[in-house]
Amino acid sequence: MSSPVLASTNTNDDRRQRALAALAEKPDGVVEAIASKADVTPSEILAILPEGAALTVDAAAFNDIWTELGNWGEVLLIVHTEDIVLEVTGSLPAGSEGHGWFNIHGDSPIGGHIRKENCAGITFVDRAFHGRRSCSIWFMNAAGFAMFKVFVRRNEARELIGEQLALFESLKARYQR
Repeated sequence: MSSPVLASTNTNDDRRQRALAALAEKPDGVVEAIASKADVTPSEILAILPEGAALTVDAAAFNDIWTELGNWGEVLLIVHTEDIVLEVTGSLPAGSEGHGWFNIHGDSPIGGHIRKENCAGITFVDRAFHGRRSCSIWFMNAAGFAMFKVFVRRNEARELIGEQLALFESLKARYQR
């Protein structure tokens, strides 16, 4: 009979192997779909991306990153659950804390309330998506799923908007060790 520690390690190894196999099958696919296929979380897929493709920083950076994103102009905000992939383009309004929520309201189609204390980490993602470079910032919960993601937008030619890409790279560089 194996010890609980050994069993736990084997389970983690199995999860990692499933994740690696699913990622190898579709390396530029939708992270949530890859995770679902491997029966792991999106954070487990982000953790095994090639070096430099994902940088996770502490959730304590939430306010600073949110404030910086508010200076990017119109971004693409995505909320991806099992039931919906909601995509909204707009600027990120300044937020304020109250009644247990991070409240965002302003002159933008993006508004509402975020349970900020559920943010366990923030991941900068720079990877190929369906053959094209994609850059985004994922606000992750403790269960390993994205609460929401903010993407560098594309222009009419489907290329990343250069000014936003430079802002993404600069912000990411501030958090690299």
